[in-house]
Amino acid sequence: MYSGQMNEGTIFPATDFNPGVDAEVLASALQGMECNKDDLIEILTQRSNAQRLIIAQIYNDSYGQDLVTDLKEKLSNHFQEVIVGLMYPLAFFDAYQLRNAMKGIGTDENCLIEILASRTNDEINAINEVYLMQFDVPIQFDVESETSGHFRDALVILTQGAREEGYEYEDQEMATQDATYLWEACQGNTAEDRNKLQEFLCRKSYQQLWLVFNNSNSYLTKILNKQSPSAVKEIFRNYLLQLDLGFHNKTIIRILISRSELDLMNIKRNYKERYGNSLNQDIRQNASGHYEAALLAISTGDAEDY
Repeated sequence: MYSGQMNEGTIFPATDFNPGVDAEVLASALQGMECNKDDLIEILTQRSNAQRLIIAQIYNDSYGQDLVTDLKEKLSNHFQEVIVGLMYPLAFFDAYQLRNAMKGIGTDENCLIEILASRTNDEINAINEVYLMQFDVPIQFDVESETSGHFRDALVILTQGAREEGYEYEDQEMATQDATYLWEACQGNTAEDRNKLQEFLCRKSYQQLWLVFNNSNSYLTKILNKQSPSAVKEIFRNYLLQLDLGFHNKTIIRILISRSELDLMNIKRNYKERYGNSLNQDIRQNASGHYEAALLAISTGDAEDY
């Protein structure tokens, strides 16, 4: 998601990549009753997603076994969630996260907001394709059946992948008019006013939203927080990068995996600015063992301070 900064990830393609050697090390690590978790972390957190998929294919070709299946059999609990999650292409990972958010016990609204409100149109379209292929139902159908009200309406818009994109939609002069438009919509309490808010927040480019909220006075922010319907308010907060992570294991795992090659370093900087502690400090305080080691390996990148 656009944040006014150059996006920086923490995981990059390995420059000395040798997928055959990596597959051999993984096969050795998974042998016997106990597996070598350190080797799993060393390889799978230090390769890009594309490189992991190549390793998995060579593993299958060389040993006649599915790497993800073997990982699931040997690992457990949160450590399994991290390592197995790293093995999926992002669209598959997101699709399964969304499915679990809607089909588990209750509905994980934060997961729905986080994924659908932060992905590009191409990413949303890829999620739609995978979701339909894997679950034989359009994602919009599940959203409509598992959520309700204005929250449902906003999410349905987001599933369409029809947001304005690109710097051609960044207009400083228009930002002032947009702020006025939002302010006027916040004054009313009709269905039309709510629809205006939803359409604006779900279809305007991230660049333009950033201009509107950063160039407007705090009064607009207070009005939005006070008068917006709860669903719109939550999405608004997400756009301002104010998602309160706490230490919810599934959320931490999801964000670290999905943003590791995109903008995790930016997220870590914002996290430290907001909470004082670095994300790494909080991981050490709340996780342990190989689970902690895997999270830190994904998170650390080139900046231990964050």
